[in-house]
Amino acid sequence: MALTAKNIREMAQAGLPDTDLFIVDVSVSDSPARPKITVLADGEQGITIDQCATISRRINKQIEEQFGPDMSYVLEVSSPGVDFPLTQPQQFKRHTGRSLKVKLQDGTEKTGKLEEVTETGLNLMEEVKQKGKKATYVPVQIPFGDIVKANVVISFK
Repeated sequence: MALTAKNIREMAQAGLPDTDLFIVDVSVSDSPARPKITVLADGEQGITIDQCATISRRINKQIEEQFGPDMSYVLEVSSPGVDFPLTQPQQFKRHTGRSLKVKLQDGTEKTGKLEEVTETGLNLMEEVKQKGKKATYVPVQIPFGDIVKANVVISFK
């Protein structure tokens, strides 16, 4: 049995120290000699370094139990960076009030302020720019199934 993203995700999910935490992404490199395991976790209020360390220790313990103490790997547990796309509904909720750039299945992009997260998708106040005119804002509902990629827009203003 090899280390896979699926079994690491199960270990990480079982190793969450608090109920408001969730797994965002898990990847395992293809290196057979010493695979690199990356686990991205987040929480409704963010995630602390101590919580990441707890998750890491719990995953290490489960890997040792399942694969033996001689298994060689590199494990990294962290929060997703600001440049990492939003993928979970919980992540969107945490960013209510911030500007997002959302790429849709049909290839279009929408940029605007995230007003609300519903069971089925997002309510965005889309910024519509017209040449020579002041930007206007239009409410848009975007189902989660239509989203290909969504990122927080960082503003230094």
